Amino acid sequence: MERHSQTVTELKGLLSEVKTDWKDDITLKFIEFLGAVSNNVFLDEAAITKMLEADFDNSILYFRLILEQSKDEFAITLKALYIDFPNGASKTSFRHDKQKYVSKLIECGLIDAYTHFLSKDFTWKDILLERLKGGRGSAIKGQTRGRNLEDFVQRIVETVYGDRFNPKVSFIGRDGTKKAKADFCIPGKDQPKIVIEVKAYGATGSKQSDVIGDIEKIIKEKRNDTFFLLVTDGVTWLSRISDFQTLIRFQNEGHIYRIYTQKMERELLSDLLELRKELRIE
Repeated sequence: MERHSQTVTELKGLLSEVKTDWKDDITLKFIEFLGAVSNNVFLDEAAITKMLEADFDNSILYFRLILEQSKDEFAITLKALYIDFPNGASKTSFRHDKQKYVSKLIECGLIDAYTHFLSKDFTWKDILLERLKGGRGSAIKGQTRGRNLEDFVQRIVETVYGDRFNPKVSFIGRDGTKKAKADFCIPGKDQPKIVIEVKAYGATGSKQSDVIGDIEKIIKEKRNDTFFLLVTDGVTWLSRISDFQTLIRFQNEGHIYRIYTQKMERELLSDLLELRKELRIE
């Protein structure tokens, strides 16, 4: 056999697209299911129940697409609305309590989303936007969710402290070096009196596990007399209760002053006002 010595230039010219297809067996079955769905079906509790009884898997996929949710997002959302489902959004949960299951689908906004969907006249531009949403959009949703929570916190911080804070910086901690990063350091990054970290994720994944590591690093590097506030939110925590319990344990042990969610806006504002007075931050 002859020995060969190849180059990047040589092989680059020989590269070509590998053919692929987005349709698998599940997709093909769903396309068949769609063909049997009436264009003018009236969606109410009885109709939803009937569809789930007839073909649970394809009906759930149909409802998820109407709600524009991934499989993980849908399961977590449903569990957040009714935590007593024995197996999340599965067929077992549906059989366990059909009426409750369907009522929670409706509570998720299914009928409203379906009505809006039917009333829209789609164009070729809409089709392109849907393709963009299904690809790039899925990643953007997570990033936007995080930014929105950070903006929520920043508005409150600015209300109390004006410009007396540094956002997104590595702060100087207990030993005089920059080792940990925080979303907000008040009044500044040089051994701050208050550190605020913001964590929001909308789906399970490696980043969710990273939350614990980021929090531990701040706890390790901050001065003992620095107030550490954590703002987090998202139904994702319901699928990672052990991690959430770890954060609560940190708070109970005194490493975190308090954990806040968006529904605790009043408490966050009140505590920041009290800390400004107590710490004499002017």
